[in-house]
Amino acid sequence: MLPPAAAFLPEITFQTSRASGPGGQNVNKVESRVELRWHLGQSQLLTDAQKQLILEKVAGQLTTEGYLLLVAQDDRSQLRNKELVLLRFHQLLGRSLHRPRPRRATRPSAGAVRKRLEGKKMQSEKKASRRRPD
Repeated sequence: MLPPAAAFLPEITFQTSRASGPGGQNVNKVESRVELRWHLGQSQLLTDAQKQLILEKVAGQLTTEGYLLLVAQDDRSQLRNKELVLLRFHQLLGRSLHRPRPRRATRPSAGAVRKRLEGKKMQSEKKASRRRPD
């Protein structure tokens, strides 16, 4: 079970900077880009098993020091970008901790097998009718 995003706030540090891209003078004056930094190994909210599972899924996104970096600069508002980066962080953790149900092997029904074979036979007859008679 994943704790709510607000529970991670004491473990997260935010850093702001000027965003790139469109926005006119706003981009040059306001620090609207938000960078989220979170250290996976030092988290008090997750068990060791959860940390290991997250590490396997997001290993490519971690820095050499073990920090997870997420950036949002989609909006002109710093507050909105902070909300966006928190949402992405929580979704990333949720996806990382999700374990898909194991697939149970099943057999195709008799009707499905019959239908597939009939389709193959029709295709074979169609191709055979195009051949030159010997």
